[in-house]
Amino acid sequence: MALATAAAAQTAAPKLPDAQASDPAALGWMVGSPPPPDKVIRFADGSFYRFPQLRWSFSNVRQFGPTSVVPRGEGPVSALPRTLRDDLDAVGFTPLGRSEPMTWAQSLGANYTDGIVVLHRGRIVYERYFGVLRPETQHIAQSVTKSFFGTIGAMLVAEGKLDEKATVASYVPELKDTAFADATIRQLLDMTTGLQYSENYADPKAEVWAHVRAGNVLPRPPGYQGPNTFYEFLQTVKKEGEHGLAFAYKTVNTDALGWAIRRATGKSVGENLAERIWSRIGAEQDAYFTIDTVGNEFAGGGLNTALRDLARVGEMMRNDGRFNGQQIVPKPVVDDIRGGGDKAHFAKAGYALLPGWTYRNMWWVTHNEHGAYAARGVHGQAIYIDPKAEMVIARYASHPLAANANLDPTTLPAFHALARHLMANPR
Repeated sequence: MALATAAAAQTAAPKLPDAQASDPAALGWMVGSPPPPDKVIRFADGSFYRFPQLRWSFSNVRQFGPTSVVPRGEGPVSALPRTLRDDLDAVGFTPLGRSEPMTWAQSLGANYTDGIVVLHRGRIVYERYFGVLRPETQHIAQSVTKSFFGTIGAMLVAEGKLDEKATVASYVPELKDTAFADATIRQLLDMTTGLQYSENYADPKAEVWAHVRAGNVLPRPPGYQGPNTFYEFLQTVKKEGEHGLAFAYKTVNTDALGWAIRRATGKSVGENLAERIWSRIGAEQDAYFTIDTVGNEFAGGGLNTALRDLARVGEMMRNDGRFNGQQIVPKPVVDDIRGGGDKAHFAKAGYALLPGWTYRNMWWVTHNEHGAYAARGVHGQAIYIDPKAEMVIARYASHPLAANANLDPTTLPAFHALARHLMANPR
């Protein structure tokens, strides 16, 4: 589920209803006993990934397929003190490539925000929910999921349980005849693999669609004869180019990393997440994963969480991996993420809106003057950490178009403007 709307919706960029007109609560999706036929959303016909229906689906993913629980554990909920501010909605900025200014409040609708929490110095200073998302319910994190497993992978490297210089096939012999055979764990973590795999959401023939269909994330066409699980799909991936030469964002890398993590630990990726992070942060809610037909969790984008719990993870990372009275992620692992990856490798990917950025352990690193870094998912999912401003933003959204390039012109200057405002106006 790291991907979503129909590819055709990406290509023509049609005029779509704005956030207010597409509000899933106002439209009454899935309301009634039973709902009227024109308000029913289904997996089988793909309507759950169609806009505007996806604005409801993203907050109700487990109603469309099998899931596995990531338990919060038995401990108490960790406190997030509240000091709500009334001055943030008016914070202004100018979107990239435009001349007309915008306010923080306006940016929420522009990005089809479902929920957003801002922490400053560990306190909630801003929290809003829209549509059908509620504080006590979960939302699909999409590719924010990758950053969890990049972090866990880096933790295993630090513990000596994964060798970052070893090949993927040395952990997963089933991949010895694939593109991953001679790729290293480090190349997976930083996505510098050379794979025949397109992540172009606008291309209906891109391998990314075959990947998610194999994992039962999207419905399969009649007569489907392709791979039936995520891991079966991994065994079909061919090499294209050389490993280690350039950054190329490809979801399939995270599922390959997830398989290596399973082999190194003897536990599923969901069990690793629960034991290493989720049960230790004092989460309010269990999280859950979308799974394929044999129970493999979608490490590339299937995590669903409550919004404030996503913010807790961001606060843990802001505090050098320490949270809820304990060191959860080793500080050297967090330092390695913040330091970023190879700028020359990243530049080859051609992200015009992300100049000077890098990618490290499946985190996006801005290298701006605040040292900000982020976990990012399609349709607007984000954890944004600004160490200098002592700020964390967690956002869930349901933008009609998948690629972050559709949100970044608004999101990136909005987040930075809010950071500057909090630094200049501490309370």
